[in-house]
Amino acid sequence: MPRPKRHIFVCGQSRPEGHPRGSCASVNAADVMDAFLAAFQERDLWGTYKVSSSGCIGPCFSGPSVLVYPEGVMYAKVRAEDVGEIIDKHIVGGEVVDRLQAPADVW
Repeated sequence: MPRPKRHIFVCGQSRPEGHPRGSCASVNAADVMDAFLAAFQERDLWGTYKVSSSGCIGPCFSGPSVLVYPEGVMYAKVRAEDVGEIIDKHIVGGEVVDRLQAPADVW
């Protein structure tokens, strides 16, 4: 497989309920990952881009977190409904989705 133009990491970290750091899994990270997988399939993005589920990528309190490389852009509090916009604007279009970008003091 050739190197992807962009690689998306969707945090799926799971911690016990009540854990002080929280977890992306407890705020519907699986729905976000499912939305990315469905969009990749629907738009046939597999040959050019890559999406992977990951463990903890940092700011658990603002999850689900999505990290896009090579730019190193982190999105916070991503919902399944946001995935199309991330794909259209950032993944394919190269433009960061400002309203979802994690604050500078987080990432």
